Order: sequence, then structure tokens, then C-alpha cells
Amino acid sequence: MLRLLLAVLTLLFSLPAAWAQFELPGVAPTTTADMVAEVKTIAAGGTFGVVLQLHQPAGWHSYYQNSGGIELPPTLKWTLPQGFSAGPIQWPTPEVKDGFFGKSYVYSGNPVFLIDITAPATLATDTTVTLGADAAWQICADQCLNGKQTLTLKLPVAATMDKDPATAELFAKARASQPAKPATWKISAHADGDDIVLSVDPGKELDQAPADFIPDQPFVQGASSGGSIKRDGMVWLIRLKRATKDPLEQPIPQGKSFSGILTGPHPVIIPLTAIAETAATTPTSSSDKTTGTVKGPGKGGAGTVASNNNAAAEPLPVGAFLRLIGFMVLGGLILNLMPCVFPVIGLKIMGFVKQAGENQRMVKLHGLVFTLGVFASFEVLSGILFAARGSLSYAFQLQNPWVVMCMMILFLVLALNMFGVFEMGTSATSIGGSLQAKQGLAGSFFSGMLATVVATPCTGPFLGTGLAVTVTLPVTQFFLSFNAMALGLSLPYLFLSAFPRLLEYLPRPGAWMESFKQAMSFLLFGAAGYFLWIYIGHVDLENGLRPIFGLCVIAVAAWVYGRWNLPHRMLRTRRIALVLTLVFAVTGCFLTLPPRSADDNASSQAPVLKWEPWSEARVAGLLEKGTPVYIDFTAMWCATCQLNKARAYTSDVVAMMKSKGVVALKADKTKPSPKIDAALRKLGRTAVPVNVLLAPGKAPVILPPLLSPADLLDALRRL
Repeated sequence: MLRLLLAVLTLLFSLPAAWAQFELPGVAPTTTADMVAEVKTIAAGGTFGVVLQLHQPAGWHSYYQNSGGIELPPTLKWTLPQGFSAGPIQWPTPEVKDGFFGKSYVYSGNPVFLIDITAPATLATDTTVTLGADAAWQICADQCLNGKQTLTLKLPVAATMDKDPATAELFAKARASQPAKPATWKISAHADGDDIVLSVDPGKELDQAPADFIPDQPFVQGASSGGSIKRDGMVWLIRLKRATKDPLEQPIPQGKSFSGILTGPHPVIIPLTAIAETAATTPTSSSDKTTGTVKGPGKGGAGTVASNNNAAAEPLPVGAFLRLIGFMVLGGLILNLMPCVFPVIGLKIMGFVKQAGENQRMVKLHGLVFTLGVFASFEVLSGILFAARGSLSYAFQLQNPWVVMCMMILFLVLALNMFGVFEMGTSATSIGGSLQAKQGLAGSFFSGMLATVVATPCTGPFLGTGLAVTVTLPVTQFFLSFNAMALGLSLPYLFLSAFPRLLEYLPRPGAWMESFKQAMSFLLFGAAGYFLWIYIGHVDLENGLRPIFGLCVIAVAAWVYGRWNLPHRMLRTRRIALVLTLVFAVTGCFLTLPPRSADDNASSQAPVLKWEPWSEARVAGLLEKGTPVYIDFTAMWCATCQLNKARAYTSDVVAMMKSKGVVALKADKTKPSPKIDAALRKLGRTAVPVNVLLAPGKAPVILPPLLSPADLLDALRRL
């Protein structure tokens, strides 16, 4: 039985990893690209078009210049003869697609991207020129694949430019896919709280209302992502939400201007438009200052733009709402298969195994209490989300580095406990530890709460669209939708507790349980790593070494506790073990704490050193202008480099560098770089860290490898 169980577990754990890492021969899709010119010959000073055409497998898509998420758009790196110039990619109007992370802007089929090439006026006739470009793109379906290809065009030079009839239809379609550029439209934008209101005045009646706004910049969300399009006379008011973090929880820099495409029957390019702090002009219609609405009659009906995010929302019709409830239940059920929830299932399975021989009434009661914990957490989270609707988002608790840190440490400690490094108690039915050992029902309730906390970041299938709709609903439908998700999440546990006879098919407790328990610990180690990944996003990669060391020290604390704080040890030994455990645990937590900048960027007044990427050309250009340069030759794998960053660049150092006009450059040697190696050899060094201060007309000042603020201040004073 033990061998069979271990074989099944190994198969279950190995298949997904193997499928993710390897592709079976003949299964992997292929994607290629072509570059086509609209001319057979070119002429001096002439401008002609070329297109990049992607060939995508059926069901796959590529991306607009702003994908809407973290996906990559097509790019071209040109290699052109002297005097030639290439314009930017002219983006066709993309499709708007619902994805796991919200709206995506995509191209299906075989999209074409138009680029204008201009030849120099001195181009000699009766010659042939070669245009080259390195194309890179990404296509996605259930997964994403990167494509790249080096493309070349050889074109003869003649006295006049000659169009190629064979490509005329392709270029006609490429130009037809371009949105229009109206010259007479009046366009402005202003901030309204956290939103942006785009005002578009075509100066005439439009055939149909605009359908959506597709932004070019990632800090602006499309109108269909929680915004609105309303009419005020002949003026269209488009309310747009801001995006502050990408799907990887990385901050999105906020711009002061934006552009995009206004879609509809005839898509229109909205040029780069500055965002004013307030509306430039007062609308001609009446304005209600109390509610923040703008009203006005028009041929298409009165329009309302509400700045109050909790304004009365329209309820869904009964049929549509029931479909939404079904999506939310199914989505909550599927959450149990997500990587961030599965470790909790492992813990509960252990609990069911241990309870297999217990009173059936208690088994049912544990399932009900677990479900109650799930519902209680959902009520709290959805209540906070509803009260702060518009300023908080779903899974907002993981936007707080302190919450993520606590979850990371919690899962590490639980994993060490399940692996056998130390014991918190005899029960494995939940992560309540000693609480579960004393009060089993309380432990089940706590497990239900934890399942909710770790489940909310995983929207998964069916939940992306459902959540986008739910957050716009009135209060009753809002909370019913979230309760439907809570029901879906707790359904497997509720089912097993309602039909406890199914537990009879589980193996009886025995020696095999210790191996199974240790196997489950690896899921918890994976969950701890998942939260560490999120945490690194909060504290920045350069500060990531401290929490890694901190977790190691916390693990030492757990090991000391489990090794020496045992009943058979002498009292003196156990007391020393407790003291050491406390010292290591506190030290590890201190190392793991988020830096102030991760927790309170807005309130921190300390000057920050801004780094620019290093290059020989940049150094030469700065020195030629008389600007001193500070270069940090560093690498992520260099522990001394990370220590230098943590201790050397104090506010005094940064302030003096700014007062001296020093430009800081970072030469990152994390990946091999022959250019950085050559620069180090010129300085008589071969390894990092190397910190050097350069000034025009002076010899380089190479600072000590282990850098201190005093070293930097002393070198800066001598500039």
C-alpha cells in the first residue's frame, strides 16, 4: 500500500512539472514572420512602406504596443545602410480580449504592422541596398511563446520608385487597419480624483457612440475596465481608471500624458494628451458639485459621469445574475486547484485522514466550521473592498508588504513543522498548531480563514470576468457574488464532511502518515517561495538578499527548538534552547522586515540615489561635458556588492553626490559582459565589486571593495 501511494503521489507531482518544462515533439506550435516591401525599386529621397507580417497558429494571438498586462508586443531592431531611417511601427486597431489579469489588446490571425522607410537624398542609382531587422514578438493562448527572426530585404535603386503590384492588396489592407487621425477634433484630459476624464469634441454628430478606449500607456486602463463613456451634447466624456501595479505587483510609473485609440465603427487615434490637474473649461451643461456629476441633454440622450465610486449601480437582470453566480461558484471551486491554495488542501486532507475513525457528527461539524471560517473571511474582505471600492482592488491584502511577509514566514514555519524539524503539537488537521491541539473546531475555523487569505490572489478560470462585473454591482448582488465564491472554495470540504463514509476509502492511520506528512511539507515550502516572490516585488530585487537570509535564520530557530527543546532534555538545556530560538527568530524577522521605502514611499523625505545604466559612450560624454561620474561595477550574485548597497549610500552621501553634480552609473555584471570586463581590466581589476569615481582631468579614484559612507564622503570632498 505504501509503495502504491508513493507511486501515485510521485506521478501526480511530476506530471504537471514535466508538462510545463518539456514540449512533446510535433506538439509545440510554430510562429514565423515575413518582411515585405510595397516597391520593386526605390529612389533617392523617397519614402516607401514595408510590413512585418506575423504568421500565428490558429487560436493564438500577439499584442498591441500596450498589451494590457505583462505580455510583450512585436519589436524591430533595424540594421540599415547609412542615411536610411525607419519610422515607428504603425499599430493597427487591436481586439479587446478578457484575460486572467483584465483586458488584453491583441491581434489574432496573421497581423501586419506597417513601417515607413526613408532613403537618403544622396543614394546612388543602379545599386542594391539591403535592409535588415531583428524582429521579436510574443504569442499567447493557454501559454506564451516568444518568437524571433532576422529579416532582410534587398531592393534595387533606380531613378524613380516603382510600386510592386503583387503586394498592393497587402498594403491596402495594412493601411485600412490603421485608425484615423482627425485634425479638427478638440481633445483634452483632466484628473478627477484617481481617475482621468478624457474629453473628445468631434465638432459634429458621430454616426455611432465610441465603443472603448485602448490606451497606449500601461498606467491608463481602457474604458471597458471599470471606466465609462458618456455623452454631454456633442462632447464625449470618457472616464478612465489608473493602473498602479502590473499583474506581477510591480509598480507602474504614472505619466502626465497619454494617448490611445478610440474604437467604434471608425477607430480614431487620440494623440498624446496632457493630463491637467483640473478641467480646462467648465462644461456648458449644468454641473452638480455635490455628487461630481456632469449632466446635459443631447441628441443621444443625457450623459452622466460620476466621480463617486460608490454611486448607485445598476443591478444585473435575474438571468444574467444567476449566470454570474454560477461562474463565481465554479471559479471558487477551481481555486482549490491553484498553487496558492493547494497547500491548505494538503493540510485538510491530513485532518480528514486523522478523523476517519472519529465520530461522524464531529467530522461534519469540522467541515461546517471550516466553511464558516471561509465565509467569515470573505465577508471581512468583501466588506473592506466594498467600503473602499475604487481605491482598493481584489486581493488588496497582498499589496501590503507586511501581510506578505507574515504569510511568507508562516508558511515556512509550517513547512518546517510538517517536515519534522520541530513539533508544534500532535494535530495535523490545520495550521492552528497548539490552538488546534486544544480546540479542534477553532483550528478548522482558522484553516478556513487561511484558505481565503491565500486564495484571493488566484483569480483563475471563470473568476476574471466575474470579479470585473461583481465590483460594479449594488450592495446585495455584490455580497451574494462573493458568498458564491466562498461556497465554491469550501465545497470539497463541505462535501467530504457531509458524506463521511467517503473517508472510509482513505488509508487508515499508520507509519505511512509520517512520509505523507513530509511529502505535504514540500507544497508548503513552495507556498513560502511563492510569497517570497511577491515580497521581492515589494522590497525590490536589490533588497531581496535580506529576507532570504532572514528566512534562513528563522529556519535555524526552528531547528534549535526542535533539536534541544525536547521533553527528555535537561531543564537547563531546554531553557537555553528557548533563548536561542527567540534570538534567532527575532533576528530573522528583523532581517526580513520591509525597508521604509517599500512601506512608505510617499512620506519618505530621504534623498534617493538614481542610477543610470553604464556604457563607455555615456562615461565619455559626461566627462567631456565636465561632469564627474561614479561607477558601481556590481552583480546580483556578489554578496559584498549587496552589502555595499545596504550600508554605503546614506542620505549624506546621496546629498553630497547631488551637490557635486555626480552622475551615478551602474555596470551590472550579473550576466556576462565583455565590455564590462574590458573596462575592469583598464582599471587593473578583474572581479566585482569595483567602485570608481571619475572626474575630468583627474586620475580615477578606486574605492575599497568593502565600501563605507566615510570612504565615499572623503572621495567626494576631494572633487
